[in-house]
Formats: sequence, structure tokens, C-alpha cells
Amino acid sequence: MLYFFQQVLNGLHIGAIYALLAFGYALINGVLHRTNLAHGAIFAFSGQTMILVAVYGWQMLWLTLPATIAVAIIAALAYAALIGMVLSRNVFEPLAGRSPNTIVAATLGVSIVLMELSRIAADTHDFWLPPLLSTPIVFTQGGGYQVTLTVMQLLNCLLILATLAVAGLILARSHFGREWRAVSDDPAAAALCGVDATRVFRATVLVGAVTAALAGILAALYFGNIGFGSGLVFGLKILFVTAIGGYHAPTRAALGAFAFGIAESLWSGYFPIEWRDAWMFALLAAVLVLRMAGQETQKTAQP
Repeated sequence: MLYFFQQVLNGLHIGAIYALLAFGYALINGVLHRTNLAHGAIFAFSGQTMILVAVYGWQMLWLTLPATIAVAIIAALAYAALIGMVLSRNVFEPLAGRSPNTIVAATLGVSIVLMELSRIAADTHDFWLPPLLSTPIVFTQGGGYQVTLTVMQLLNCLLILATLAVAGLILARSHFGREWRAVSDDPAAAALCGVDATRVFRATVLVGAVTAALAGILAALYFGNIGFGSGLVFGLKILFVTAIGGYHAPTRAALGAFAFGIAESLWSGYFPIEWRDAWMFALLAAVLVLRMAGQETQKTAQP
């Protein structure tokens, strides 16, 4: 039971990161209604940017470690905001009314560009952050076995929980939340009712990009490194993970992604880890097919 408890605690951390990613993806998908493969690339690019800026600040500017991390986080968030603005104005808006495959191809191109920019900026080298706040916190123990989380894992989980709680409250009760739901349901009707659909669309893409960046930053702070090619992997994974909770309900998408993170951790603890991604992708594909089949059945049953 202690080993099982440890795997569940490990799943809390990766599940929280998945939840933040899924929330941002569903937020954008609610107004875009198209597959967005660039979301995972923003996650990886922001984490990589944070690491590169931290290395530069430490080695070239001789900053203290707290100042280095602070400057790196601010730079990564600024880059993510810039990417979000460029995506909304120059990619999503011109292509949103065309074939869904157009957005898929465009965001795949954006993902490749961001991955290559990270690789070129790092000169194809992997830079690592030192272990940060790695002191273990013991939750329970017995028989010489301790169930722990590090301080960084616990802080990441608390920060993500607070972020999702505030964001969910804003969506549920704020003026922006009502406008987002209106644009998500029918942007033309929302515009006829006085809602600036373009402003809501741009703000949504910007917030979604920043949430992806925050997830990438927190992952980089904990793991110490994010690979150049992980953007496409996370982009595909979060596309399927979001299907568990629903593409148009950010809070439910976050809860579904959180559950998937715990399931992934349990697989890693009890089954061969080299087969983890293959089986998890198979599970996600099955969930997506069943959800789509259920939606088609509901549409057919409607008078």
C-alpha cells in the first residue's frame, strides 16, 4: 500500500501539469473549434526558453540563483505571450473559417518552427538546471519505506491548483467568462448581441498560450530539462488527453487530464515503462473514438 500511495502521489504532480495543459487547450478549442498542435510546442518552447535564459543569466550576467530563475520565468512568459498574439492574429484568425485540416497543417508547422528555434538557440546542446527545492517531505512511512514528495512537486501542485481554481471561477462568474461561452457557442450570434468576438478570441488564445507556458516552466523547474522534440509528443498527448473531459469544457478537461496523469504514474510503477506511452496513447484513442461515437448516437437520436 505504501508503494501504491507513492505512485499516486507521483501522479498528482504530472497530473497537475497535464491538467493545466488541458485547461488551456480546451479554452482555445472552445473558440477555435479546430485541432491545435502548437499547444504542446508552446509548452516545450517555454520550458526550454526558461532554461536557456537561466543559463545565460547565471554564466554571463552573474546573477544570483533566485534572480536568474525570476528573469528566466519572466522571459519565458513574455515569449509565450508573443507567440499567442502571433498565433491568434496571423494563423488562427485567417484560417479559422476554412477546412479543419488547414489549421492542423499550420499548427504542425508552428510546432516544428518552435522546436527548431529551441534547438538552434541551444546549439543542439542539452542544458540542465540544478536540483531546486528537492528536499523530500515525508507523508508516511513503514518498514523502512517512506512515501514522499519534494518541496518543488508540492509547490507546483499547489500553484497549479490555485491557478485552475481562479481560472475556473473567472470562466464561471465573470463578464469575460460569459463572453467566452457566447463566442464558443455561436460567434456570429454573440457579435449581434454586442460581444466583440475578435477581442474575446485573441484574449482566449493569449491566456491559453500563457497556461501552456506556465506548465512548461513548472515542468522544467522540476525535471531540470525539456527535450527539443518533446513539443510534438506533448501536443499529440494533450490532444487526446483533453478528450477525456471534453474539448469545450476547460474545467472538465483539466479533471480528465489529472486522472490520466495518475493512471500514467500507476502504469509506470507496475508495468514496463517502455510500453507506457504506447498503451496510454491506445487508451486515449479508444476514449476519443467512444466519445465521438456517443456524440453521433445522440445526434441521430435527436428529432
